[in-house]
Amino acid sequence: MAKLKILEFPDPRLRTKATPVEVVDDNLRAFIGDMFETMYAAPGIGLAATQVDLHKRLLITDVTADKSEPHVLINPEILERDGVTISDEGCLSVPGYYEEVERAEHIRVRFIDRQGEAQEMEAEGLLAICIQHEMDHLDGKLFVDYLSEAKRQRIRKKLLKERRHQSAAVVL
Repeated sequence: MAKLKILEFPDPRLRTKATPVEVVDDNLRAFIGDMFETMYAAPGIGLAATQVDLHKRLLITDVTADKSEPHVLINPEILERDGVTISDEGCLSVPGYYEEVERAEHIRVRFIDRQGEAQEMEAEGLLAICIQHEMDHLDGKLFVDYLSEAKRQRIRKKLLKERRHQSAAVVL
């Protein structure tokens, strides 16, 4: 397995709408393994393929502290959503920033698993939030899009400034 590079806001590739996965094979399963290694190392609880520059409809999650409930959702589709919850969200592509976002409290989702089998599952709480967050990535949307334009621009400027300082430090 290999750790992948996570794209960071405002990278325009994060705005790419992902296309459906056509074939679930050993190459895809190996990539999924790399995604889990990357997510756990970050550390994070969810990762969309778009965030690691593969623009396919694939996401992974594991909201447990002990990494005991990994989920792989290929070509996910939300069938039902109900309730409303507001929680602080962060994102591996927007490191260091957390803001309140409103999401559905409960969802039912259809997807293909890593064996290529069609599945449905219900999720609530943190898992439902995480799946919705990652599905947004597959549509080229980031959690900062739920914020005011002023907040989004402030975060963008700070991240770009941090990257410039990191680049300058490497050059020295």
